[in-house]
Amino acid sequence: MKIGIIGAGMVGATAAYAMIMRGVGREIILVDMNEARTKAEENDLNHAVPFANPLTVISGDYPDLAGSRVVVISAGVSQKPGETRLELLARNAAVFRQIIPKVLAHAPDAILLIATNPVDIMTHLAARYAHEHGVPSSRVIGTGTTLDTARFRSLLGQHLQIDPTHVHAYVLGEHGDSEVIPFSPVTIGAIPLQEFCDQWEVCLEEEDKQRIDDQVRNAAYVIIQGKGSTYYGVGSAIAKIVEVILGNQRAILTVCTPLAEVAGVRDVTLSLPHLVSGEGIIKAIRMPLTEDESAQLHASALVIKEAIEQLV
Repeated sequence: MKIGIIGAGMVGATAAYAMIMRGVGREIILVDMNEARTKAEENDLNHAVPFANPLTVISGDYPDLAGSRVVVISAGVSQKPGETRLELLARNAAVFRQIIPKVLAHAPDAILLIATNPVDIMTHLAARYAHEHGVPSSRVIGTGTTLDTARFRSLLGQHLQIDPTHVHAYVLGEHGDSEVIPFSPVTIGAIPLQEFCDQWEVCLEEEDKQRIDDQVRNAAYVIIQGKGSTYYGVGSAIAKIVEVILGNQRAILTVCTPLAEVAGVRDVTLSLPHLVSGEGIIKAIRMPLTEDESAQLHASALVIKEAIEQLV
């Protein structure tokens, strides 16, 4: 199965590496304006194949995307230290006006997986441009808060001293400053969080929740300050989403896609748990939230909606 990646920078190349390590797909096509960089990544990635899984990585151009099941779009300008994801909007919007039509001209049946920040708005834009070519929004998926959700589960697992794969928690809303990190729906296994804490005599005080919230919410800023950009986490998230699509796994992922209405805000793109299959998005899953969490989700939706309206 063929996978296209537009943008062979750190995120795109790391996503390709993660797919090789996980054995996702059979052929990866790298497309980037910097042909020398793309060729170098092709060579380097293919040298990793003998140590992992039998994939082929090819540096190519848009016509080489023909037959791709999924095309990952990670092209765009990088986030600067101290720059919010929403501030990237003006610089990245023009890039997508060029990329989306080119991809669909050669891979009209592909699912588009958007990884460029600010991912909620870029996914909204991608869906708008794809719609002009007859592609439904269900086939345009943003990585959303997939990585934020993993961070949330990991930190809760560490605090509770339990494998995070048994922590069922989700980050909602914007992939950015206004994201919602709700504790009320969290379950450990099938046990509500507070009940689990009571049974196992584990303390999870408000200050612990605030610390976890801060670490999830500010993780990208800390990483960017230390080394300039993030790529391992999101590259692994991309590989997981592609694996779900290619395997038609019908998994629940906190990806983003255009929605008719969320928390009282219409026509907005943000992250909710979605059922994802080989055809793309099947359905959004609405979670029970407290009044305060619902208000936070409404506020997050408004942040994204206001940014989208700047494009009109």
